[in-house]
Amino acid sequence: MQAANFILYLLAVLTCLACTVLLWRSYVRTRLSLLMWSALCFVGLTASNLLLFFDFILADGIDLRPWRLACAMVGLGFLLYGFIFEAE
Repeated sequence: MQAANFILYLLAVLTCLACTVLLWRSYVRTRLSLLMWSALCFVGLTASNLLLFFDFILADGIDLRPWRLACAMVGLGFLLYGFIFEAE
């Protein structure tokens, strides 16, 4: 079961990282501000998933939940800002 959890959490990190890279590349090519805010959101979500990986797989006895939630909240804050203030 530990191997399945390792693979699952690793895939979550890699998926968020792939979304971040693809959104950032698209932003650089088109310069649409909503793509930038989406990429920044996925940076926060990638950091949150990376901390989740460290919390459950590598760091036994250390609770990283506040840091995980803070990273996710900052990422979603970027996206919310982009939706509200960059709307045309």
